[in-house]
Order: sequence, then structure tokens, then C-alpha cells
Amino acid sequence: MATSVFFNNFASSQEQLLIENLIVESIKIYGHDVLYLPKRLGNKDEIFGEAPSSFFNASYLIEMYIKSVDGFTGDGTLFSKFNLEIRDRVTFTVTRRVFSEEISTTEAFQRPREGDLIYFPLNGKIFEIKYVDNLAMFYQLGALQVWDIECELYEYSNERFDTGIPEVDQVQDLYSTALVDGTALVDDSGVTLSDINLNAVESTIDNDDLQSESDGFIDFSERDPFSEGQL
Repeated sequence: MATSVFFNNFASSQEQLLIENLIVESIKIYGHDVLYLPKRLGNKDEIFGEAPSSFFNASYLIEMYIKSVDGFTGDGTLFSKFNLEIRDRVTFTVTRRVFSEEISTTEAFQRPREGDLIYFPLNGKIFEIKYVDNLAMFYQLGALQVWDIECELYEYSNERFDTGIPEVDQVQDLYSTALVDGTALVDDSGVTLSDINLNAVESTIDNDDLQSESDGFIDFSERDPFSEGQL
């Protein structure tokens, strides 16, 4: 026997819109305002998908619900063989409609992206998006209304910040290895180290000349792979 037509409303767009409106209103009541910082990729390596000179130059104020209501999860504070690490994790929930209205209308992406940052003003910390779950609320009345964004405390690695938000941009001033007491380090030609075009630097490396020089005194043949050709 089939399901009742009086209660099976999974194809009703009006029912789906109703629950979406309730979720949006609930997050506006119980959520927090955060800043979403999209990551820009500079000098991207199309083969490996890496960008050695990433930067952040925009921010979007958006409301999100903190799903980790019992506190931060993850490994917490621990000692590694290198230093003290803080691996706090937190999960934010954002509605698809609000994300589309606040961010997707300006940016080229339609969903939160791994690698983007979220600034949480409540504790003044920045979190990096590690995973985006699109099935957190599994087809409520036949539709998906939210994304769950799993984040970990951000570990700075010389990215550039120019968002116009002092609390965010100060991260570069405090921790960049291309700055000393807030002053940018420059090379002999006056170029700021954090702005060096890595592709241009790579083009000046004499790899071919070094290879041709080494071929003259190192024998990598099957007969003599390790010596300097004296056998």
C-alpha cells in the first residue's frame, strides 16, 4: 500500500519553503554573526593544485549557528615534537539561501569551500574550513536547507590579509616571517618579500646549465650509477 497523500508532502515546494524560513529565522535568533573570508589563490600550480602565495582580501558578514554547543572538539591542546599545538575544532551551520544571498551573489562559488576562513568574533579566533557536509539535515520534507561547516583553528603560514578588518588583518602583522616589527622586508631591488612572484623567480633558475655541468663528471648509467665515472 502506498503512503498517504494527506501526509506525504515531500514534493510540496510550499512545505519546503516553510521549513526553510523557520530554519533561517532560528539561526537569526540563536546564531552568531561571523566573517566569511574567501581564499584567493596566487601563482596557482595547475598540475599540483597548490598556491604558494595565497591571500585574503574580502570579508562577508553572515549569521551562522554554532552546532558545537558543548564547546570545542578535536584534539585540543597538545605537545608535539615541534611545538605546542592547539587543534580546536568547531562546527558551524549556515542556510543555503542565506549563503547564496550574502556571498554567492558576489563570489563565483555556490557553497562554502574548504580552505576558506571564518572569523569568530566571540573569541577573536580564525577557523579554517576543513569539510563541508551538505547532508547534515537529511532531506527535511524532501529538500536540503543547510550546510554543516567543520572547521579547525587556523594555522597561519604567511598568507596575506587585506580585508579592511583590523582584527583580521593584524594576523599578518603579528606572525608573518616577511615582516619585522610590522615593517615589510624587501630585497635589493625594493620588492616586498611577501609579494615576490614565485613564477618569475623560478624562470631565473639555471637548472639546465647545472644539469649539463653535472653530466660531465657524474655517471648515472646502469654500469656505474653511483661513482664519478672512474671505474
